[in-house]
Amino acid sequence: MTAIVAEDTPAVDRFARRLRGALRRDAKRLLTPGPSTVPMLMLGPQVPDDATVQQVLDLCMRIGEIELSSGESVDEVTATMLRLANAAGLPAVDVDITFTSITICCHRGNAAQPVTSMRLVRYRTLDLSRLSETERIVKDLEAGKLDVRAASAQVSEVVRTPHPYPRWIATVGWAGLAASIALLLGGGPVTAVAAFVSTAVIDRIGRMLSRWGVAAFFQQAVGGFLVTASTIGLIQLGLFPPGTRPSFIVAAGITVLLSGLSVVSTVQDALTGYYLTAAARIVEIALLSAGLLTGVVIGLQIGFNFDVPIEVSGDLPSSVGQFGLSVMAGATSAAFYALAGYSPLRSLPIAGLVGAASWMVYGVMTQVLGVGAIPSTGVAALVVGLAAGMLRRGTDTPPMVVTLAGVTPLLPGLAAYRGFYQLAVEGVSEGLVTVTIALGIGLALAAGVALGQFVTRPQRRPEEKPAASESTTPPSTSGGFMQDPDTEAPAEVPAGSAEPK
Repeated sequence: MTAIVAEDTPAVDRFARRLRGALRRDAKRLLTPGPSTVPMLMLGPQVPDDATVQQVLDLCMRIGEIELSSGESVDEVTATMLRLANAAGLPAVDVDITFTSITICCHRGNAAQPVTSMRLVRYRTLDLSRLSETERIVKDLEAGKLDVRAASAQVSEVVRTPHPYPRWIATVGWAGLAASIALLLGGGPVTAVAAFVSTAVIDRIGRMLSRWGVAAFFQQAVGGFLVTASTIGLIQLGLFPPGTRPSFIVAAGITVLLSGLSVVSTVQDALTGYYLTAAARIVEIALLSAGLLTGVVIGLQIGFNFDVPIEVSGDLPSSVGQFGLSVMAGATSAAFYALAGYSPLRSLPIAGLVGAASWMVYGVMTQVLGVGAIPSTGVAALVVGLAAGMLRRGTDTPPMVVTLAGVTPLLPGLAAYRGFYQLAVEGVSEGLVTVTIALGIGLALAAGVALGQFVTRPQRRPEEKPAASESTTPPSTSGGFMQDPDTEAPAEVPAGSAEPK
C-alpha cells in the first residue's frame, strides 16, 4: 500500500506543475498587450531639430521685422513669413503680429514641444531699398538658390549696409516733392522754390527733433507751424510778386507731412479683417493729424496778429497747358517721394509713370467729366493699385514703392489746409465739413489702392492661405515730419529680446 502511494506521488506532482504552468501562460497572455488596432495619430509634420527650427524662426522674424517697420500691410507681412517658413521646411507655423510685436510659433506634433519666438519692433523706417533686398532674399530662398544659413547672412548684411544715398539726398527728395506739389496745384516758379527751401529746412529740423527723442505728435505740430510761419515770413518780407498764391506753399508742406501717415495700410488692415490693428493705427493717424492741425492753426493765428493772413486759393486752374504741367508735376512728385524713401534708382522712372497716370486719371475725371473729388480719387487710386499688382509680377520693383509714390500726387494737402484755415477763421462747422471731405478723399485713396492690389494679387490655393491670428499688423511709417531712417533702431535686436518658449 505504501509502495503504491509512493509510486503515485510523482504523477500528481507532475500534473500540478503542468496545471500551474498552463495557468501562468494563460495569465501572461491575458496581461500582455497586443498590437494596436488603430494606427497611432501623429499631430503635425515631422520637423528638423531644435537648432534648425530656431534658425528658421529667427530668419522669419528678421524678415518680418524689416517689412513691418517699412509699413507693409498686415496680410503681406504674414504671407511672406509663412511662405518663408514653408520654403525652409516648417509648414506648421502660426504668426501673430500686434502693432509693435511679432510672435511666431512652430508646431511639432506630439513628439516634441512647440517652439515660440517673439520680437518687439519699436522703430519706424522708410528705406525702400532695404525692403527690395529682403524681398529678393525671400524669392531666392523659395527658388532654392539660398539655404537658411546663407539667407540669414544676407539679411544681416542688408541690415548693416548703410542707406544707398547720403542723408542730404533724402532731404532733396522731400523738398522736391513739395516743389512738385506746388507746381501741380498751379503755383509758379517762385512758389515752387519757396516750397522747396522751406521743406528742406523743416526736414533738417525734424531730423534733429527725432534724434532728441521728441514725440511724433510734437514733431507734426512743429512741422505744421514751421511751414505756415515760414510762408508768413516770406509774405511779410514782400518776396512774392503779385498773383502768387502763398497758400500753395502751405498746402505742399502739408502734403509732405501727410505722406508719412499710413492711411492706405490702415484701410488694407481693416479690409483684410485685422480690425484690432486697424483701430490702433486709426488712433495713431488721428493723433498725428491733430498735431499737424495744431501747428498750422497756431501759425495762422500768428499771421492774423501781424495782419498777414494766408487765404486759401480758389479753384485750381484748368487750362490745357496747366493740365500738362500738372501731369509732369505728378510724375516728378512720385519720383521724388521714391528718392526720399531710398528707393532703388531703377524704380524711380516706374514711380514717376504711375504718379503721372494717377494724376491724369484724376484730372480727366474732375476737369473734363465733372466728377467729384472723392470718387475721382478712388478711381485714380485704383489705377495705382492695379499698376502695383501687375508690376509685382513683371519686375523686381516692390509694390510698396509703386503704391506710396503713386498716391502722393493725390494726397489731399490743399483740402486739409482749407479745412484748417476754416477752423481757425470761419468757425468749427465750416472747417469740420472741409476736414471731413479731406478725410473722405484719404479713405477713397486707400480703398482704391486696396481694391486694385486685391484684384491683381496672386491667387493662393486654400491650403496655402496664411493661418495667422486676428491681430496681425505692421507699424506704420508714420511719424513726425518726413521719416528719418537714420534715427531708427537697428534691425539686429540685442540678445534676449527674442526668447524661445
